[in-house]
Amino acid sequence: MALSTEEKSKVIEQYQKGESDTGSPEIQIALLSKRIEFLSEHFSVHKKDHHSRHGLLKMVNTRRKLLDYLKRKNSERYQTIISSLGLRR
Repeated sequence: MALSTEEKSKVIEQYQKGESDTGSPEIQIALLSKRIEFLSEHFSVHKKDHHSRHGLLKMVNTRRKLLDYLKRKNSERYQTIISSLGLRR
């Protein structure tokens, strides 16, 4: 199941740079992290759901690519997002 509208808007408000910012790498990484967290909890109950596991792996790869992009472009923003989301790296 996808994130609710309220959860999504909270994440966007927390990580947005400007008033109309909805697609910066920080927001995309944060939204993917929330969805990954939700799916990880889902797999603790549904261990044999391999179809959703494939989607989870795609999300993890997308987040990794966005983090690599952010690290290349601005390492300060990269460090900020890593520490605020509590990601290993």
